[in-house]
Amino acid sequence: MIFVTLPPQLPAQTAAAKSSPERQWSVQVDKIDPGDVVLASSFQVAIYENLLEELGKTKRFKQVFRDGDRNASSVADLLVLKTTVQKYSPGSETQRAVTTVSGATKLNVRSQLCTRDGNVVLERVVNGNVRFLGSNLRATHNLARNVAKTIKQSALPEPTLPAPAQSSAAPSVAAELAGVR
Repeated sequence: MIFVTLPPQLPAQTAAAKSSPERQWSVQVDKIDPGDVVLASSFQVAIYENLLEELGKTKRFKQVFRDGDRNASSVADLLVLKTTVQKYSPGSETQRAVTTVSGATKLNVRSQLCTRDGNVVLERVVNGNVRFLGSNLRATHNLARNVAKTIKQSALPEPTLPAPAQSSAAPSVAAELAGVR
């Protein structure tokens, strides 16, 4: 037989750990809005997929939902990430391979984290590019990584605690008690 002993925990430590669970936001990533920029659908999809992956890696959110996921509707502490492309400069992989001076692919987006009711809690303009080696779609990965990094380093408001449910009888009982004294 093998016996394992664990260090004793003080009652205050266990009570504190149980009474203060850390609340975490969940996030739903909306589809990429190309704005006024002519952007190939492959770039929009690549930005979207890379955002989902990079936001999951941050451990900043309890859950990361896709746009239209029905499970997101039942989540209390949900933020929505809206991403709008502001600028896009298509680069050339060939030029990048020949020279280090030209051929860069550049993306510039406005990212907003909003509550369900549309209140913006974080808004940033973020860039992504590929300057040297790599495919043009590598810029979408770099962009998503920069968006996730920006969100991870930003201070977000604490998720709100749900308001305690009050029964309709509570106000009348309080009024009766006030009248008794």
